[in-house]
Amino acid sequence: MKKNLVLFKVYLMAGAFTFSGGMAMLPLVERELCTKRKLINQEELHEFTTLSQVFPGVIALTNACFVGKRINGKSGMFFAGLGAILPAYVLMSIATILYDFLPKEGAILSALTAIRATSASFLFLAAYTIARFNLKEKRLLLFSFIAFLLTVFNLLSAPKLIIAGAFCGVLFVQYKKGRV
Repeated sequence: MKKNLVLFKVYLMAGAFTFSGGMAMLPLVERELCTKRKLINQEELHEFTTLSQVFPGVIALTNACFVGKRINGKSGMFFAGLGAILPAYVLMSIATILYDFLPKEGAILSALTAIRATSASFLFLAAYTIARFNLKEKRLLLFSFIAFLLTVFNLLSAPKLIIAGAFCGVLFVQYKKGRV
């Protein structure tokens, strides 16, 4: 039960204080679960984070479910998932109710702008961490650079890039095995 409460608390805090979604949660989750509490190693966490991006749905919830299940089975999955979605549910409910009453200028607008800028830094850190974990070979660096350019210049949509990446990965593995 102690692990479940730790999972709930870590994902609750990550969800409440990282405003950009699942990837922005990674540095906080990594510090708490890998470095501080040693419940999971960094490689497994990064692997689950990468998988979370591939599966459809909310990245934060998918990641929480993978990590929670790995750490403490189905109950860990439930508590981590609940901790990941509860802040978004509560904050979005409050924001929806209060939206018409909030001033659209001044201090509130400045605070929201600052939160947006801070969230960008979390996203950059998460992207760097995942890239460092996944891009260990020159061919992977080349694939990611080409995908980045195709995305930046809006030459190929994300679903087509994912399919193309999967196809290239399968071809490369088959080539290495000598089947192509």
